[in-house]
Amino acid sequence: MTNTSNTPIIIDALGQPCPMPLLMLKRALKKTSGIQQYLLKSSDPHSEIDVTRYCKIQQLQCLTQKISDSEFHYLIEST
Repeated sequence: MTNTSNTPIIIDALGQPCPMPLLMLKRALKKTSGIQQYLLKSSDPHSEIDVTRYCKIQQLQCLTQKISDSEFHYLIEST
């Protein structure tokens, strides 16, 4: 059964140094199949480079939003 709900799966990587946010995203992607949205929350400013590059390579849609100087959100959609 695939989860195609509009509610994204939240991946809370706040307080985690790189590369943990990306590893947590990869783990979540392996657990699900089909079209799914993920909201990755990170406090590491370097995560933007890692996450956006990974999404581009994996052909995942990724919207980046800087919430504050210490919080970044990535809305990622698998296809």
